[in-house]
Amino acid sequence: MSDTAAIILAAGKGTRMKSDLHKVLHPIAGRPMLMHLLDAVDQLAPARKVVVVGSGKDQLEAALAGSADLAVQDPQLGTGHAVQQAEAALAGFDGDVLILYGDVPFVPTHTMQAMVDRLNASDAPAVVVLAFEPEDVLNYGRVICDGDRILKMVEHKDASAEERACRLCNSGLMAVKAKDLFALLARVGNQNAAGEYYLVDIVNIANADGRHCAMVKTDPFDVAGINSRAELAEMEAQWQQRRRAQAMADGATLIAPETVWFSYDTVIGRDVVIEPNVFFGPGVRIADGVTIHGFSHLEGATVAHGAEIGPYARLRPGAVLEEKSKVGNFVEVKKARLGKGAKANHLSYLGDADIGAGANIGAGTITCNYDGFFKYKTEIGEGAFIGSNSALVAPVTIGKGAIVGAGSTLTSNVNADALALVRPKQEEKPGWAARFRDRMIAKKSKKA
Repeated sequence: MSDTAAIILAAGKGTRMKSDLHKVLHPIAGRPMLMHLLDAVDQLAPARKVVVVGSGKDQLEAALAGSADLAVQDPQLGTGHAVQQAEAALAGFDGDVLILYGDVPFVPTHTMQAMVDRLNASDAPAVVVLAFEPEDVLNYGRVICDGDRILKMVEHKDASAEERACRLCNSGLMAVKAKDLFALLARVGNQNAAGEYYLVDIVNIANADGRHCAMVKTDPFDVAGINSRAELAEMEAQWQQRRRAQAMADGATLIAPETVWFSYDTVIGRDVVIEPNVFFGPGVRIADGVTIHGFSHLEGATVAHGAEIGPYARLRPGAVLEEKSKVGNFVEVKKARLGKGAKANHLSYLGDADIGAGANIGAGTITCNYDGFFKYKTEIGEGAFIGSNSALVAPVTIGKGAIVGAGSTLTSNVNADALALVRPKQEEKPGWAARFRDRMIAKKSKKA
């Protein structure tokens, strides 16, 4: 596929988003929509990628970080004009060109491949158009075909009643040989109500030349465009619904599927049980046999076989839970490893820590990892027991098998198998409470 290039149109102003963020950088499933599309393109190993930008160029340049060439469309005179702006970036390239849209993020790689394959079929079509049949044809342009051969492309407003009865619609995505693409675009005029140069006109020009064009059909989801916050939310919902179905098909149990939210890269093993209202941010890998209780939030975490999480747990980036470890109610873990069978069942913060196998972290334990300027590490040995309401002031090491008494604030290391107690001596004054109450009652009665 090294003879393939991709032109991705992202020059629109996205005014319906009403946002300072470029439209194609709005995220779905934890990832900017443009990056969803580029990931699918990259699986083809393209020779070149050109993103056509307009407003918001600086944002796209930063997001792309050199992963694609940029071409600028200014002024913006239609889709055909936009594609023309990529001609310089593709100078010397004579392979197949895919024309895609940055706000149409879910075109599968296999669909792109099908378009390229059809372009290189023995009958050598001049242009391949990606078409679809939506439930509601709205104002989409129509693709009038005989089999997969395109007879005519017509805009909705220009279509006859008979043509409007055709349900096959134009997605705007195309595959064209580079040598044909720019030659055809040079002949596109702007004699229309908008005074713009339309990409779709290259099909009719090729047909008029006695050549032929073909279409490849795809699922409407694959070519759904996103132009507003409402459409963004709708596509998020559709993506999540498909991802939940995939998770269950792969062997996970979702108690209330509609309440579980995945990220684009979430990995879920078999026999995983996910209770209601669980959220997966980017970078989560869940092994087989894990249980995730309700209202837990995971991001950038790796969870091994048989571990248990939550309810109401938060795993932040760098959290690693090894086999059969447990993080329970209202426990937050950040850049910390819990060894095999280690437990933190209640109300704790574990940050920048390494916790050995079988260690027990009591309720209310905090690793004090930040002094306002730098982060420091806490190391807890295998089988250690940290009593409730302990503060471990890093850097500090708790030895293997050590016990830290409840309520301790540790600022020094604890040796293996030692007991560490950091608390004032308990003192008791017999009868003091009764005498205190009598004084207060007498004082209150005098004021009455």
